[in-house]
Amino acid sequence: MKVVHIGQHNSVLNSFIAEIRDVRIQKDSLRFRTNLERVGAVFAYEISQTLEYSDKDVTTPLGIAKVATFDTRLVIAAILRAGLPLQNGMLSFFDHAESAFLSTFRKYGKGDYFKVHADYCTCPPLEDKTLIIVDPMLATGASMESALRKLEEEGGKAAHIHMVCPVASRYAVDQLLQKLDDHYTLWVAAIDEELTSHNYIIPGLGDAGDLAFGEKI
Repeated sequence: MKVVHIGQHNSVLNSFIAEIRDVRIQKDSLRFRTNLERVGAVFAYEISQTLEYSDKDVTTPLGIAKVATFDTRLVIAAILRAGLPLQNGMLSFFDHAESAFLSTFRKYGKGDYFKVHADYCTCPPLEDKTLIIVDPMLATGASMESALRKLEEEGGKAAHIHMVCPVASRYAVDQLLQKLDDHYTLWVAAIDEELTSHNYIIPGLGDAGDLAFGEKI
């Protein structure tokens, strides 16, 4: 697996990450969703540089222009609920991409033990396409692994898979590095070193789904 840490380089992305982390700004759910959409758009631009391109003839009012545009067929999958704003930001760039949606949940046992299950999933065929799966947080990597298995069960094996997780824990990155091959690329904007016994990323940003759409019962 390849890891691309775009937050290591100074850009406007880090301003958006700062705002989604800021406990004061988080009180405005519209601002939080908008910043996640902006983050999604930045990642879309970065990923676009890795796609396959070819020259096309474009007819202008005065002649023919050759323009290199990408040929890669894309599917953008959101892990519900928190991934929806990220997906929207990506779709604003990849306007011809197909969409997939799935939900995951933690089933707790004794103590802090839990197992992640992927529940609802709707997905187009993935063969010969590039899959981009988005989730704002990557804590243990268990939800991402479960989501990847479910998407492959529903849609088949994609040609390549990009995982976009703006805030990740060092633990989750290391876990996925051990388990995933070069068929996968992980894109992050920040890697936080601490993960609590309850699997909360520190400093993290809190519950992205609640911050974007309100607290759940």
